[in-house]
Amino acid sequence: MEKGKGRVCSLCNEKRAALKRPKTLEQICRECFYTVFEDEIHRVIVDNQLFKPGERIAIGASGGKDSTVLAYVMSELNRRHNYGLDLFLLSVDEGITGYRDDSLETVKRNEIQYGLPLKVVSYSELYGWTMDEIVKLIGLKNNCTFCGVFRRQALDRGAALLKVDKLVTGHNADDIAETVLLNILRGDIARLSRCTSIITGEDGPIPRCKPFKYTYEKEISFCGCFVLDKQLSNHDDRPRAILDIIKSGEDFRISTSTKMPEQGICERCGYISSQKWCKACVLLEGLNRGLPKLGIGRSRGVRGEINSEHNANMKPANGTKNLQSKQCGSLDF
Repeated sequence: MEKGKGRVCSLCNEKRAALKRPKTLEQICRECFYTVFEDEIHRVIVDNQLFKPGERIAIGASGGKDSTVLAYVMSELNRRHNYGLDLFLLSVDEGITGYRDDSLETVKRNEIQYGLPLKVVSYSELYGWTMDEIVKLIGLKNNCTFCGVFRRQALDRGAALLKVDKLVTGHNADDIAETVLLNILRGDIARLSRCTSIITGEDGPIPRCKPFKYTYEKEISFCGCFVLDKQLSNHDDRPRAILDIIKSGEDFRISTSTKMPEQGICERCGYISSQKWCKACVLLEGLNRGLPKLGIGRSRGVRGEINSEHNANMKPANGTKNLQSKQCGSLDF
């Protein structure tokens, strides 16, 4: 090899290597990386039978790198391998000035680039509140609780409006490994037992799929931008550590004597819940009653604080009838 020319791709042995794969430590060129990356996602989809021909699939699109790459890969593989899927982009507008505005513009560009229909649902139309309004009331300390709970349901409600069969999200191997460790530290057996599943919520309103389950975040970053060469040059001493953590989560087994929380239906909106009211309805009740801290933290006793007379007076969030009917039919991250 001539001095200064750098390493040659270990796959094609022709072009200059652009990155060292975190998963395998192979030095490969950009073109070979794209081929390997897309082939691996295709194999995950086929091996795990994520989809069936003719299904309607919503792609959770935030405008970030993970969901943007997911939209591209799903569109490309659907065309190349003739999956026979009807694909849609689904975005949530939380109502955060200066934050979601720009990312929604990215999603709108994706709509044009990939020729995929876009549906945007907002906190305002679903809950009657924007995150800006919630932050004014609750402050910055607990606002993430509201946003996380509302966002998860907003995706399901948007998927229900689109009448899709499944919802795909851009959660990658790093996300799943982090979730495994967090659930171990919290001692959350229920979540630990399902957080590594590539399809979750099959007993809920809309099943969710994670085609990027075995894909490293660094590789998604490389695929989603034009930053050259050194972006992925750093790697762990044990490059498969992330996948090893996922494997540990997959091998986790719960004792048959362990009592697990029973999954039920929220009496108010029809969403899945282990309590009488789902977390979103409790939080929304607190907002509407001027008690925004209702439901923050431990909430087992919170539902008892809500007067039963409010049940008849409070309307469920828009779109929940669709969720309930979906749940009773062919019934998720």
